[in-house]
Amino acid sequence: MREIIQVQAGQCGNQIGAKFWEVIADEHGVDGRGNYIGGDNVIQLERINVFFRESQHGRWVPRAVLMDLEPGTMDSVRAGPYGALFRPDNFVFGQSGAGNNWAKGHYTEGAELIEPVLDVVRRDAEACDCLQGFQITHSLGGGTGSGMGTLLIAKLREEYPDRMLETFSVFPSPKVSDTVVEPYNATLSVHQLVENADFVHAIDNEALYDICFRTLKLTTPTYGDLNHLVSAAMSGVTCCLRFPGQLNSDLRKLAVNLIPFPRLHFFMIGFAPLTSRGSQPYRSLTVSELSQQSFDAKNMMCACDPRHGRYLTASVVFRGRLSTKDVDHEMCKIQNRMDSSFVDWIPCNIKTAICDVPPKGLKMSSTFLGNSTAIHEVFGRVANQFVVMFRRKAFLFWYVGEGMDELEFTEAESNMNDLIAEYQQYQDAAPELEEDTE
Repeated sequence: MREIIQVQAGQCGNQIGAKFWEVIADEHGVDGRGNYIGGDNVIQLERINVFFRESQHGRWVPRAVLMDLEPGTMDSVRAGPYGALFRPDNFVFGQSGAGNNWAKGHYTEGAELIEPVLDVVRRDAEACDCLQGFQITHSLGGGTGSGMGTLLIAKLREEYPDRMLETFSVFPSPKVSDTVVEPYNATLSVHQLVENADFVHAIDNEALYDICFRTLKLTTPTYGDLNHLVSAAMSGVTCCLRFPGQLNSDLRKLAVNLIPFPRLHFFMIGFAPLTSRGSQPYRSLTVSELSQQSFDAKNMMCACDPRHGRYLTASVVFRGRLSTKDVDHEMCKIQNRMDSSFVDWIPCNIKTAICDVPPKGLKMSSTFLGNSTAIHEVFGRVANQFVVMFRRKAFLFWYVGEGMDELEFTEAESNMNDLIAEYQQYQDAAPELEEDTE
């Protein structure tokens, strides 16, 4: 088994995580109390160990660590339909809260709580046969998810340098801003994610809201709807580890095939098919349909338009009974049709994987991961907001009061600007003509 440990940090991380466990438990036939109710479906139990561990009483317990600096979110997870699924010792929380302050999460309150969290992670890691890596859900705008989340990532990188560290990070969105100091928190977090995470899936409430509103025709999408979209994509990324397939892919294969340069590891994710309930009977589910929707700009869960940049690499994970010939044929067509959208110095930019077991309620689906240079739009937006405030040193005393130095802000800003410049450089790079040296 190649197990994965899921860590959920802060309010946003825990809510996305809770939804993810609902989806995963449903796929593996586990009910809200951890009992297996799938009957004699061998496939569901074959690799259930990737995310679950069996207790001596025959219950399936998620390999999840839930952490927050205030107890509120934990209580709501416990009160939810799948609250009894989690092991009570795996809830680690403080009482004070980080109050949207990155420094509180990273240096003071969070630093006090990090040891108990690492103890729980160690205990889960030691119980694994062969740990593949960690999957972390958090947001970059608040205090706990960004400050304490990045602190945890740094500690995990120290302790488990050879394991994959994958994060699902919710970036502040252009129109919906929950807090004023989001640009500070996000910039300081990106500074850490560039150095310590293996790959980061950029998610955006704004883009999720657009998908719900435009594509799924939900007039008033709730956070539950947004989180469900994310959890569908999360389950797609890991489905090849959890179920048998014709063409397997795991976290390491994804990383090796999608990251041409170590710093450029920020991906856009998408999920297909997404259809409104009314138009479902009129659509055909084919490999061609899934491929088209996967590469559609409206399908990205991150508020940047891939048409404004070029794809360095992309990966599509198909689920369901489908032929590899169809998949290869479609990918060829896409590569030819969207030739100008892919950089020409990486041949065969698209990686594919096929898992035989479709998600609940669908015949087939696809999960899309794209490493596109257009993602620098997201960083550029945050950087601009950061500069406007930092120029006047607005709100800085909250951070300096927790023991931070202004230098750290300047460093984080220049690191982010370097990242934007790197994406820009590879977007404009022409294939270098080899000079004839003879």
